[in-house]
Amino acid sequence: MSVLPLVFTSGWASGVNAYAVVLLLGLFGATGLSDEVPAALQRPEILVTVGVLFLCEAVADKIPYVDSVWDSVHTVIRPATGAWVGALLAGQSGSVSDLAAAVIGGSTALASHTVKAGTRMAVNSSPEPFSNFVLSTAEDLGVAGVVTLAIFHPWAAASIAGVLLFTGLAVLCFLVSRIRRFLRRRAQRREERRTASAGHTGRTAADGSVGGGR
Repeated sequence: MSVLPLVFTSGWASGVNAYAVVLLLGLFGATGLSDEVPAALQRPEILVTVGVLFLCEAVADKIPYVDSVWDSVHTVIRPATGAWVGALLAGQSGSVSDLAAAVIGGSTALASHTVKAGTRMAVNSSPEPFSNFVLSTAEDLGVAGVVTLAIFHPWAAASIAGVLLFTGLAVLCFLVSRIRRFLRRRAQRREERRTASAGHTGRTAADGSVGGGR
């Protein structure tokens, strides 16, 4: 059986939460629930590392504005993880070339990451903080559910991942205005902090000159 459905699904999930994908696949392989998982993902040091990083993301991803900073940092990490996992899965299966699987996994992860990061920018433009927690929790549960389904029913999971990806891209198009508003507010806050800092420095210098004159 072709490993493409699992590569596509893991790529989509990596764009949302790369650490959860590696952790889940590694655990499925280590416990013997799946023979599709490469040995590299089952290594104890890999599982411990991604487990700690998953906990860090679980916290950072639920805090307004911190989540957007976290997404910025992971703009490279998530697609790279999707490509890496895809190549490993292809190497384990032998049904698809490593390069093709890496391209599919990486590009799918980049697309889903774009949806996630853009949606968070739009959500952060809202004054209430609860939507971040709800959205992050839904994403974590969605990734866990789809990756688990992919182990046992890869084509069904790939279909769900495809629907979620295209739906997310469509929703993102409608959220562009909110994202632009978020970026303008962030730039305005930076300018206000810069102005306040410059004003404080100027007052300090003026006070020093007056003191020296006396």
